[in-house]
Amino acid sequence: MSESTISGADTSSYVVPPAGGKARRWWLRGIGALLLALAVLIVVLMYWWSDEPVAVDVRKQAQARAQERGEQLVPGYITTATASHLGEFLLDKPGGYLANDIAPPGVLMDNMPAFEFGVVLQLRDLALALRNDFSRSQSQSVEDPDLREALNMFSSEHRKWIFPSTESRFREGVQRLDGYLGRLSDDNDQDGQFYARADNLEAYLGLVEKRLGSLSQRLSASIGQERINTDLAGDANAQQSTPSAGAREVRTPWLQIDNVFYEARGTTYALIHILKAIEHDFRPVLEDKNAVISLRQIIRELEESQAPIYSPIILNGGGYGFFANHSLVMANYISRANAALIDLRKLLERG
Repeated sequence: MSESTISGADTSSYVVPPAGGKARRWWLRGIGALLLALAVLIVVLMYWWSDEPVAVDVRKQAQARAQERGEQLVPGYITTATASHLGEFLLDKPGGYLANDIAPPGVLMDNMPAFEFGVVLQLRDLALALRNDFSRSQSQSVEDPDLREALNMFSSEHRKWIFPSTESRFREGVQRLDGYLGRLSDDNDQDGQFYARADNLEAYLGLVEKRLGSLSQRLSASIGQERINTDLAGDANAQQSTPSAGAREVRTPWLQIDNVFYEARGTTYALIHILKAIEHDFRPVLEDKNAVISLRQIIRELEESQAPIYSPIILNGGGYGFFANHSLVMANYISRANAALIDLRKLLERG
């Protein structure tokens, strides 16, 4: 009797699995492991690239730049060097410039690109003030060519990724600022100038005031508000092109709340550095108006807006609700800074 008969097993229908099936499973496992590793890498990079920058000492940064380039700290050098530093920060921080990325992980991120946009807005305003006010002695004087081109570069579309990319335009803007710095610090008084006057500073602070006022309103609208239309208030003969309702509800879209918050963080981060630079370059003017303390109070309010965020998400609780509302907290600091800024402008306007 055969062994198969004794065991009673019927082996006639047994089929040996093909060797290719096992290899295919190994391929699938390999692809799955690769995708998992890629996902983990993307998450790690997103976490790393979302880390907000720390503040720098603008005077030390300008001194190091001047020493490296063989230049001297003349009036206006620290303010212009700070503008150049902010441009370099956008390009050289971890991950580089992210707002125009079209591939992961940059395309999946929105908080840091919003932070970058806040810095870009302040850089544009400062470049405008440098071109229109700080570098010109009067309205009929010729604008500085480097500052004119720097403003054009920083005013380009901030999400453009095809040639010429945003990075290349911003890099050229930084180079133009550096060119102005070189001419500013040489001995040729016809080559480049910076006029640290009260009227010039007041004009720039007017730009900042509008930026902060707009941000405060957008942050406050995170929970929705019914606002009375005051567009024509204060002028009995004022008119507007199209009629508008006497009251309207203003609410920031839910998906935009964190973007507005981080745009405000980027704005205040850049503005802290700019105002600290202005404190150095406009020191005689501020002391003459007894306004140094006023400027420092603005800086202190803005620094409070940079406190660490311990929540993994931006909360949007009600004004007196159980959960916090980070947008309202940010709006509080910005509104206080803006109120102090208005007082500072009034001091500068006085003779």
